Amino acid sequence: MSSLFVKNASAVVTCDSRDTVLENANLLIRDGVIAYMGPETRAADEVLDAGRCIVYPGLVNTHHHLYQTFSRNLPQVQNLELFDWLTALYGIWKNLDGETVYHSSMVGMGELLKTGCTTVFDHHYVFPGGSSGALLDAQFAAAEALGVRMYASRGSMDLSRKDGGLPPDSVVQTVDEILRDCQAAVEKYHDPSFNSMRMVALAPCSPFSVSAELLRQSALLARSLGVRLHTHLCETKDEERYVLEKHGKRPLAYMEDLGWVGGDVWYAHGIHFNDGELKLLADTGTGVAHCPISNMKLSSGVCRIPDMLALGVPVGLAVDGSASNDGSNLLEELRAAYLLHRLHASGRAPSGYDLLKMATRGGARVLGREDIGSLEPGKAGDLFLIRRDRLELVGADLDVKSMLGTVGLKGPVDATVVNGKVVVKDGRLTGVDEEREVREARSCVTAYLNR
Repeated sequence: MSSLFVKNASAVVTCDSRDTVLENANLLIRDGVIAYMGPETRAADEVLDAGRCIVYPGLVNTHHHLYQTFSRNLPQVQNLELFDWLTALYGIWKNLDGETVYHSSMVGMGELLKTGCTTVFDHHYVFPGGSSGALLDAQFAAAEALGVRMYASRGSMDLSRKDGGLPPDSVVQTVDEILRDCQAAVEKYHDPSFNSMRMVALAPCSPFSVSAELLRQSALLARSLGVRLHTHLCETKDEERYVLEKHGKRPLAYMEDLGWVGGDVWYAHGIHFNDGELKLLADTGTGVAHCPISNMKLSSGVCRIPDMLALGVPVGLAVDGSASNDGSNLLEELRAAYLLHRLHASGRAPSGYDLLKMATRGGARVLGREDIGSLEPGKAGDLFLIRRDRLELVGADLDVKSMLGTVGLKGPVDATVVNGKVVVKDGRLTGVDEEREVREARSCVTAYLNR
């Protein structure tokens, strides 16, 4: 039995159902679970001094492509929109291997941890030569070394260029091969228990890179295995036109016909839904991962977040792939979302605190998890600390609930705790040697891009 006592917190923003903020409080985390919150001192194996700090629930990232960390800021793709952008980058991504995925995951998840994210969902769908097991092994190894809560996916593509899709032949598989690898990934890694550190979803890539049969069979397999479903949907008008021309219906209607709505499904982006489709999402509990920076960079559009929140659609926040975001910083995403929707929706925009709840409770709901997303006894010991006496926060901490949206935080948090373990301290990762990882990762990037 291990325990951590977080003492003397100046404020604890719980994000619970009552929007409670505790002042001058302590937290006891025992065996990864919050056992006590309040003014009393409790004995523990380890003590973390949170004096002068604001404590927040760990952020939940609901959509990422960690492998893209090593193909960001490439000059040849900076002014392209989604379809042309993907076509150009597949020429690089087809050279992925286990070492590249391991180090790109270390870099991406390391940055997420240093900026307050404690649960990472990753959508990996590029498996050159059917290298499913090796690449997922690499991701989970990186997550274990860092101490982050990992929610991986066994993504897939079965339509290459010759079939009318975008990827090259070397990164697609047959439906039977994909289903076999999906089942193997779930059996090896998926842990549905309370406070799980490892989970797996099934995640065909998108309507323009997978067949209707793969979507249909993936939904049947996921439900037989008791796991969730994820894909990209309604990200661009190009996608909408593609589905209308090929299948004669709008993207959501197409997915609904294939069994892809319900409380076990969430979509990345979800920008171009109409009013009726938003109501269907709300009525069925189908979720959306909101990726504001990626959507802006690729000129994809503005997601209808105010309407989704008003209807009760499950919405989480996400950084998306580093190649379309150029970072893995969910705090930056939170602030960008606040500003984007203030510009676009004015008084209807979500508040800074609404965005914090989207990045915590909202993300937990989208991932189907009741054990993360808020700070309460009986929930996971996932949190991060920010010293409120930083120069850049003078005068900014009058509303600690909204601060991360309205003002934001530049730079790493002071500490991050996952499952009751301190994984970032004084802004530095504790589980790995950062300088060594930087050297190894830089060498890996060079070799990868020169293939």
